[in-house]
Amino acid sequence: MKTNPTAFIAFLLVLLTGFQACRTEPEPSQESLPNPSSYFPESRAQVLVVGSFHFDYPGLDAMQTADSDKIDVLEEPRSSELTAFIEYLEKFKPNKIAIEAFPRWEAMRKYREYREGQHREERDERFQIAMRLADRFDLDTLYAVDAESVYDDWYERDSAYVSALGADYDFRSDDPYDSIYHKWFQEDQKALITTGLKEYFLYMNSPESHRYGYGAYLTGDFKLGEFRGSDMLALYWYSRNLRIFRNLQRAAQSDQDRILLVIGNGHAAVLRQLLEASPEFHFVELSEL
Repeated sequence: MKTNPTAFIAFLLVLLTGFQACRTEPEPSQESLPNPSSYFPESRAQVLVVGSFHFDYPGLDAMQTADSDKIDVLEEPRSSELTAFIEYLEKFKPNKIAIEAFPRWEAMRKYREYREGQHREERDERFQIAMRLADRFDLDTLYAVDAESVYDDWYERDSAYVSALGADYDFRSDDPYDSIYHKWFQEDQKALITTGLKEYFLYMNSPESHRYGYGAYLTGDFKLGEFRGSDMLALYWYSRNLRIFRNLQRAAQSDQDRILLVIGNGHAAVLRQLLEASPEFHFVELSEL
C-alpha cells in the first residue's frame, strides 16, 4: 500500500507534540504558594517610634549642634508647635509609653514627681513628650528601655582588649561618605531653625531618613581594620539596640498593646528594621496617624 507523505508527516508531528507535552513539567504557580504572613497572627502589638533630637542638647552625640542652631522648646513659637505635635501624637492613643533611659535615671520616680507638678520646665523630650502624653492618658507606668551594650559588659572584664578594639572608633575618618554625612547632619540641624516641629519630626522619621541614617553606621569607622570596625558596630551599637528591642518585648504583654517609644533618632533607624521584621509587632509610621 502506498503511503501518503503529507499524511505521514502530519502523523509524526502529532506524535512528537504529544510526547513533548508529556515531558514538559507544569510551571510552578506563585499563586499556589502561601504568603509567609499567613502563618502568623494578624493581631500584633503596635509600636509608634518617635525618633527625636535631644531637646536639652546634652552634647553626648558624635555630631554636636552649634549654639546658633539650637532651639528652646519652652519658648514661643516652639512651645505652641510642641503642643500641636503632642496633640498629633494623641491620635495613636497609647496604652504604654517607653523612653530612652537607663534604670539609674529613675524614670518612675521622676514620672511620679512630674504628675505632682515638678519637672515641667525641664528641656528634655522624656518630660516634654513622653511624660506629658503619659499624664494625658493617665498611665501609671513609664518604661525605661535603654540598656548598656555587651561592649560595656566586656569592658569591665577586660578593658585593655576592648579599648584596643575601639581605638579610633570616633565617627571621624577619611572615608568620603563621612563628609557627605557630616554635611547632611549639619544642614539638618540648621533646617530646624526655619522648620516647624511637627514637620521636622515627620521628616526625621521618614523611611528615607531612617534608611540613610542607618547607613551612616556602615561607612567611615565601620571600615577600620579587617573586621575591627564591624565588630565594634556589633558589640556596641547593634548590641545596645537589640537589648532595647528586648526591653520592648518585655513591656508588651498583649497583642492589643499600643506602645509609644520616644528615643534618639539614631536608635529609631535601627529599631524600625527590627520592629518591621518582628512577627510580634506592627511598626506604625509616624506620618500615618
